[in-house]
Amino acid sequence: MATLIPPPKRQKVYHGNPEPEPEAPVPTSNIVVQFLSEEDGSPLAPPVNLPANVSREGLEALVNRLSKQDEDPVPFSFHVKLPENKFSLPGAPTQVVISKSIEADVLEHPTADITTEDIINVYCSPQSVFRVRPATRCSSTLSGHTSPILCASFSPTGNLLATGSGDTNARLWDLNTETPSHVLSGHKGWVLCVEWEAMERKLATGGHDGHVRLWDPKTGTSIGEALKGHSKWITSLSWEPIHINPTAPRLASSSKDGTVRVWSTLTRRTEYTLGGHSASVNVVKWAGGGGKHGVLYTASSDRTVRIWDAEKGQPLHTLKEHAHWVTTLTLNTDFVLRTGPFDHTGKKPASDEEAQKLAKARYDGLLKTTPELLISGSDDHTLFLWSPFPSSSPASANEPKHSITKPISRLTGHQRQISHVVFSPDGRWVASAAWDNSVRIWEGRTGKFVATLRGHVGAVYRLTWSADSRLLVSASKDSTLKIWDLKTYKIKNDLPGHTDEVYCVDFVADKVVSGGRDRTVKIWKN
Repeated sequence: MATLIPPPKRQKVYHGNPEPEPEAPVPTSNIVVQFLSEEDGSPLAPPVNLPANVSREGLEALVNRLSKQDEDPVPFSFHVKLPENKFSLPGAPTQVVISKSIEADVLEHPTADITTEDIINVYCSPQSVFRVRPATRCSSTLSGHTSPILCASFSPTGNLLATGSGDTNARLWDLNTETPSHVLSGHKGWVLCVEWEAMERKLATGGHDGHVRLWDPKTGTSIGEALKGHSKWITSLSWEPIHINPTAPRLASSSKDGTVRVWSTLTRRTEYTLGGHSASVNVVKWAGGGGKHGVLYTASSDRTVRIWDAEKGQPLHTLKEHAHWVTTLTLNTDFVLRTGPFDHTGKKPASDEEAQKLAKARYDGLLKTTPELLISGSDDHTLFLWSPFPSSSPASANEPKHSITKPISRLTGHQRQISHVVFSPDGRWVASAAWDNSVRIWEGRTGKFVATLRGHVGAVYRLTWSADSRLLVSASKDSTLKIWDLKTYKIKNDLPGHTDEVYCVDFVADKVVSGGRDRTVKIWKN
């Protein structure tokens, strides 16, 4: 039998029309790129000529190859600083993050004013080797408090959660089962602040009754009686860093009565009282720089920030630039001091000496490239960036000397009072929230404005960063949380669910906690 030839292949038609001709690839031009370090602006390699449509991943591989990091590649983020243009809108981003390619993100940017003829300076900043997943859903709604929740804080490892409320109780929650663990009763007024010791052995709470209490998180019982001495309510608490005192860290408390007290957790007595402020002390921070025992930073409604020697409580400097109450402080070492010896690897130190060594290594690692920096935020709508101890970092040895009591820069742009300011864990970025419904991002080392994050329709109360510094979470009067992507400066996820104002938020590992006026604690996960 003769072989049958198969019928010709049927031509594909699109709504009765033949298949269109494939589009010819659009030719791309070549550009000259100079890769610069984001830290100090130094060139990482000679200028290279490459196609404009090379992907971000291709740029990352190229930088690793040029800096001879092929065997152990480092993840990078890339951005190009926009030239200052008198026609650019106020509040518009001052830099473009490369998320696709230089061609798509920079050359086609409407305000970039950069052509293929220019040498394009691409700033490279190394990223965390781990990545935090953004929360997308509410995994638990925990009720129990009978008044608005005023403060919430994860423990350094993220295994425990403490909340404080207007019902005079603090509560501990087990995050493995997402259920209540212990009710901490003892305060006679609102619980205004909760603070974990960096080794997770103690929890401190401060109340509207002017008392400070210490708790054992394992049993939920009070460690002795309340620490009494303040005559008005407690505004903030801060523990002595683990790399300075790993066995029995002291505790500093600031109060509306205008004083700061440093308590010994062994003798349960006040070691000394700082009485230099003439109005309410709103924030106290115990920093690791400035000497063997660290220093204390205090911000007050008398419009000053004061720096104290933490060993004997002697005043060192007074910073006087603000024109109104100073309500918030942040250090670029905040995250390292808070988490002490614990990092993303999950290792637990076997002894206090090992914990001190690990915490000291993490702290010194951050100070290799920058000294310990401080940012203060005020009701005068501005922030100031300070470098009180520039000699604490080897990187600043060649920099010109400046007066300790003069700020490095003044951060302006917010239209209303500053409610919260916080450094990213790696110290590269600063986020500030204000009553003008916006969040602003600034460069952590220079204070230069980067971008405005708009999306909230109410005042933004609190901010918190993910541990990899790639995501920012904001809590607002408009009853929502928003997760912002630092690549695009846009909302990555909107987290509605609260029925009233959200007063507090915290982000550890891949979990976000929030609480507010609706008296419920919500835990958000991926």
